[in-house]
Amino acid sequence: MQTSAEQEGTVLHADLDSFFAAVEQRDDPALRGRPVIVGGGVVMAASYEARAHGVRGAMGGRQALRLCPDAVVVPPRMEAYAQASRDVFSVFADTTPLVEGVSIDEAFLEVGGLRRIRGAPSTIGARLRVDVRERVGLPISVGVARTKYLAKVASAMAKPDGLLVVPLADEMRFLHSLPVQALWGVGPKTTEKLHSMRLRTIADVARLDRGELASLVGPAAARHLLALASGEDPRRVETTRRRRSMGAQHALGRGPHAPHDVEIVLMTLVDRVARRLRAAGQTAATVVVRVRFDDFTTSTGSRTLVRPSAHTDPLLGAALDLLRGRSAEIARRGITLVGVQCAGLERQGEQLELPIGDVDTRGLDEAVDAVRDRFGSAALRRAAQVGRSERPAMPTLPD
Repeated sequence: MQTSAEQEGTVLHADLDSFFAAVEQRDDPALRGRPVIVGGGVVMAASYEARAHGVRGAMGGRQALRLCPDAVVVPPRMEAYAQASRDVFSVFADTTPLVEGVSIDEAFLEVGGLRRIRGAPSTIGARLRVDVRERVGLPISVGVARTKYLAKVASAMAKPDGLLVVPLADEMRFLHSLPVQALWGVGPKTTEKLHSMRLRTIADVARLDRGELASLVGPAAARHLLALASGEDPRRVETTRRRRSMGAQHALGRGPHAPHDVEIVLMTLVDRVARRLRAAGQTAATVVVRVRFDDFTTSTGSRTLVRPSAHTDPLLGAALDLLRGRSAEIARRGITLVGVQCAGLERQGEQLELPIGDVDTRGLDEAVDAVRDRFGSAALRRAAQVGRSERPAMPTLPD
């Protein structure tokens, strides 16, 4: 006879609730219980109080305020969110050594080997939610299931601030009751196609012949959807997955932008990314600069460094060279966004070199990091940035 622990899947999907907005409400008690919007021109995150009025991420700021005129709009604080993410992932690591980070605010955890010492997966999930709340002060939703796909669906259904377990015996009933748009990879267009054939639930999809479904969505998509609809998801929790890039970007808006002003924005982005690299103990082999023109087309350029580095000077030098190489095109076509990405990340020590003929800035980087860690990112700024407003940059998630 199976015990209760053996009747449950062992994959947890943990997902922070409205992460950026929750950090703002945690850090400012005056915001708790109020509708909060993070971001100005575009909504980066909305608290559940704001979501109740229809506010959603990526929505224009004006539209959001029309829907929720009482909302409090706060500027994003990327460093606060990055620190909160590190704190939460520390809780994950204390729960199980098998953690696969998906993004800054979610992860899969495999807890199958912990039954004897920590109990059923549902018990571990409940304890995880308490630990994140007590140690980090943030709400988190957790789904427990046999597969990564079902665990992710369960955590979404548990929001906000809940726990949902999909028992093994109830797995197919739970899965087949879901709408077709709950299938991973099914967006609005595919949903419309499925609905046109009167396919409303995953059970409807599971009953289809593969050839019939392939005529609707294509052979590859048909195989994928039928596998999910049958409960098949062979993916394991991968703890060796490495972040391959780290970056940030900044929307400039339409209008003329002096080359010097664009370079200052790029300096700010490189400063931030370099600091994040050092904090993560990683070096980058390649610098990529991305620009978006007034016609919404984009252009990227990359440069491989002589040796991988996490120090600001070589990263900034490569980034500025790449930007200046596009100066004529930018002047002709206009620019609305600039971004920088450091790729080819390695978690290893940096090769040392003698600073012959150059100033060794490694100690300066460390000193600047220490000051900013203690007093905030605005405590030290480049001379070129003094007297200029600095809007936070959007983070680029790992590839």
